[in-house]
Amino acid sequence: MAVLGIQGVASGTGGSDGEEVSPYSARAREKGPVEGEVHKLALKPKGRGEAVLSQQDTEPFGLLGVSWTDPEAEVKGRIEARTRDADSGKWSKWVVLEQAESGLDGKRPGLRGATEPVWVGPSDGAEVRVTGGGALPAGMELNLVDPGAGAAKAKKKNELGLGPAAFSLPAVDPAPTTPGPESTAPRPDVVSRVQWGADESLNDEGPVYLPGGKIKAVFVHHTAASAPYECSESAAIVRGLHVYHVKTNGWRDLGYNFLVDKCGTVFEGRQGGVDQPVQGAHTYGWNAESTSVSVLGDYTNTGASAAALEGISKVAAYKLGQYDGDMNGTATLTAGATQKNYAGTSFTAGQQYQFKSLSGHRDGFNTECPGHQLYPQLDTVRTSGPAAQLKIASVNGATAAPGATLPSGAALTVDWTTSTATGRLAKFELLVDGEATAVTDGAGRKATAVVTDGKHEVRVRATAANGKVSTSLAVTVEADVKGAKFVPLTPKRLMDTREGLGVRKGPVGSGEVVTLPVAAATGGTPTAVVLNVTATNPTQPSFVSVFPSGTTRSSASNLNFTPGKTIPNLVVVPVINGSVSFYNNQGTVDLIADITGYFTSTGDGATQTNFGPKRLMDTRTGTGVPAAPVAAGGVVTLPVAGVDGVPATGVKAVVLNVTATNPTQPSFVSVYPSGTTRSSASNLNFTPGQTIPNLVVVPVVDGKVSFYNNQGTVDLIADITGYFSDSDAGATHANFGPKRLMDTRTGTGVRKGPVTGGSVVTLPVAGIGGVPAAGIKAVVLNVTATNPTEASFVSVFPSGTTRTSASNLNFTPGLTIPNLVVVPVVDGKVSFYNNSGSVDLIADITGYFS
Repeated sequence: MAVLGIQGVASGTGGSDGEEVSPYSARAREKGPVEGEVHKLALKPKGRGEAVLSQQDTEPFGLLGVSWTDPEAEVKGRIEARTRDADSGKWSKWVVLEQAESGLDGKRPGLRGATEPVWVGPSDGAEVRVTGGGALPAGMELNLVDPGAGAAKAKKKNELGLGPAAFSLPAVDPAPTTPGPESTAPRPDVVSRVQWGADESLNDEGPVYLPGGKIKAVFVHHTAASAPYECSESAAIVRGLHVYHVKTNGWRDLGYNFLVDKCGTVFEGRQGGVDQPVQGAHTYGWNAESTSVSVLGDYTNTGASAAALEGISKVAAYKLGQYDGDMNGTATLTAGATQKNYAGTSFTAGQQYQFKSLSGHRDGFNTECPGHQLYPQLDTVRTSGPAAQLKIASVNGATAAPGATLPSGAALTVDWTTSTATGRLAKFELLVDGEATAVTDGAGRKATAVVTDGKHEVRVRATAANGKVSTSLAVTVEADVKGAKFVPLTPKRLMDTREGLGVRKGPVGSGEVVTLPVAAATGGTPTAVVLNVTATNPTQPSFVSVFPSGTTRSSASNLNFTPGKTIPNLVVVPVINGSVSFYNNQGTVDLIADITGYFTSTGDGATQTNFGPKRLMDTRTGTGVPAAPVAAGGVVTLPVAGVDGVPATGVKAVVLNVTATNPTQPSFVSVYPSGTTRSSASNLNFTPGQTIPNLVVVPVVDGKVSFYNNQGTVDLIADITGYFSDSDAGATHANFGPKRLMDTRTGTGVRKGPVTGGSVVTLPVAGIGGVPAAGIKAVVLNVTATNPTEASFVSVFPSGTTRTSASNLNFTPGLTIPNLVVVPVVDGKVSFYNNSGSVDLIADITGYFS
């Protein structure tokens, strides 16, 4: 549809601050519905196929057209009009008015033949002439539309605050009781009919929806308003079109489904709901399977603005995304009329034809619309959207469809498809319950994540190279994940990059990953393994992340270190495909991994019981063992079974937070089951002046645990936090994460800012980020202390209880220290205490016991 404009710059819309502006500006009227007016002036026949409306003063108006009684009648001659600018008093040039296609809104009573409407801006005079041919239809008249506020007194520009922000009224349009289909593309911001002031008293018939209920294509139009307009006038232009289409053409409503102005503001057009398949009156013969976007302006000689093109893109992506369409794809439409298009292609009613999913008006009808310059711009628009036709194809190998419910175990593997070329894509994210659990690059079409027992909503989110995002429709998985029991193992070294044990020989490079097979070492079917991982010989400050092979690494880290340091940490890592991967961020580093046990949901194993934290050993005070540092090559043995409430029998392993302090030489400590031969595995590595903690899960064979120091002397402290036993009353383990729950640097989970000396921050964990809200006995957290200002320690303890003397992390200024913590959950939260100075704390959850 073409709408011509005939005003020049003297339209009352230009000028600098302080000049008068258009009374059709969005803020030159009261908020709410605006009743437009149509003033009718009869044309005077002159014979010989001519008619005139002599130059005369008129009521204020902003849009005009000529109409006649018989909608089937055709004016053979030339219809021209010119207007007088209400501000300058100047008359415009003569402009030809194009005859509109009758029947665009179907056969209905009250239809009139008419020209396309012309937006002219604020005007108060008009003249019309009809020349050149044949008998004229009866009842020819000039229709002058005042879209509301036309008689309002113009105000100073600097008092109005003109611009798209003028359309900020609350949208309270009536909505269908049933929401429209969900789209893979985001719903754009749309100025609703309430916001642009639609006079709904004109619409007493209600909306009509597409017969098949599906939008297959989007047709792009322009309104060809060549008169310059301010974006603050856009609402008035839309109101003018609405009034003209209803009162002059005799249609049920505004013809277009959506309109976009040069500033990119999107307006709701025909009534019925932005999210609904509303049938418009826009592209003759093709309205029954399509929707439309019309750009305000004339794009015959000038291309549309980047903002307007973006508005088209957003609407098209959203509407086609509701029906699995691709605006860079094609659609098959059935012709509703026999006709030709602008290129001369013939269509026969009832026959099917292929169109581009985003087409111009001229592709379906014989018109120049959407203009010679906008039409080729549609090629750019077609490739400007987010990933299209994004859908989950399978879950764990089973074919999936939107809304389907499929079974899963702990390992969830999702495949997806998209019609968008890989080169236009940046990344994909696998979303489980709304949170990203795996990330791939733009070439990825599969990802694996670990899920907990129960129902989960699964989607895939795509980010295109242009930054635009689309999200697949959801699939539900019902995960049957049995609680896992612990099987302790005598510590055994599985990996050492210094010797080529388990993986290739050589340090792990910057950004590099090494993958270690672990399943065979367990002798069972592990759901997770417990590894003591040590980083040594680092060349740069860096971190190491340990994650399930076959999944995408998260942002969680397990070890943080600087050159010259040897840092150990216990890791509980899920096992998906039998292997575990190790990522180094920068520089090079040697990695060592010693296995101390595994979790399994098949076969026999031990359950977990929270206990403590309670100090069982301190060589400085003689607690548990003699009061003296452990000498070079010395061993101290600590009774644990039957001590301070630990059961005397049935205990398979204990969970100890072991701290080395006051070392005199670089050394390491190994913690191992008393009554067995010590292996080469180490649990703590340290240098003089350091205080180093590490969590240890150590098997219990004869009721005692042994501690070996390699060289120099060192004091050792051991705090028990729980044990594994053959009791049926204990808790079982569930893999979860790794997922960042707390970061005081960013305000994640707790308030933003370092934890000061003597203060406590408390982190909710139950019911957070997918952790079950009830039944949680303990959580497994990798806690990292960074940016400390003083030598201090951090204690992690159950919220709602009194903190003991036990510490989990010990550090000095300049260090970043991680440690694994298994902390009981009493009231759904966990507390973190810092002793002195200030420090930032990070907590990544890796599992829980329930």
